[in-house]
Amino acid sequence: MLTTVKVALLLTLVLWSTQDRKADSTPSGSGPEYTSDAQLKRPEHYRDWIYLTSGFDMSYSPAMQMGHHMFDNVFVNPEAYKAFVETGTWPDKTVMVLEVREAQGKGSINQRGNFQSGVMGVEVHVRDAARFAGKWGFFGFDDGKKTSEVIPQTASCYACHTAHAAVDTTFVQFYPTLLPIAKEKKTLSAAYLKEIAAEAKPSDAAASPSAK
Repeated sequence: MLTTVKVALLLTLVLWSTQDRKADSTPSGSGPEYTSDAQLKRPEHYRDWIYLTSGFDMSYSPAMQMGHHMFDNVFVNPEAYKAFVETGTWPDKTVMVLEVREAQGKGSINQRGNFQSGVMGVEVHVRDAARFAGKWGFFGFDDGKKTSEVIPQTASCYACHTAHAAVDTTFVQFYPTLLPIAKEKKTLSAAYLKEIAAEAKPSDAAASPSAK
């Protein structure tokens, strides 16, 4: 028969084993990390994070002309994703990565459409309320840079996200698995709700019979 001491030791070993497994399953370094001079370190293992969506030749400017095709892929750190699923909004220390990749049409057996190729650039959107005046900061990691200074708040990307983003200055309207959560949790921004209401009016008017 096990003594009380042996039982206690056995329970302690089981607890340590469980904690070790939990630690191993948590991605390391998934929050924002900065250098001593306040530059953001590029998240090296973002492709181990939660994948949200991909876009193809997306542009927010009707005048923008590109001489090539490209894909963009969006990833978010696991802790932030879990919080969003539970609350419908992003917690502090959220890190979102936009990975831009070249689109190719010819290769191997492919005859139509496009597939993803090399990385053209990486952009990062960080929620850090203590560090940024508007809670969020943008960073660019072109040409393989390992660190980046924050893009100034006067840049057009901040105003665009504030005016059009579905949830807390992030384009959740383009994330098909998260938009339903934001609708259910009622966390959609007033600006986005106004925007989609305005978009719906022309179709509503066309569907209505004319008055006689």
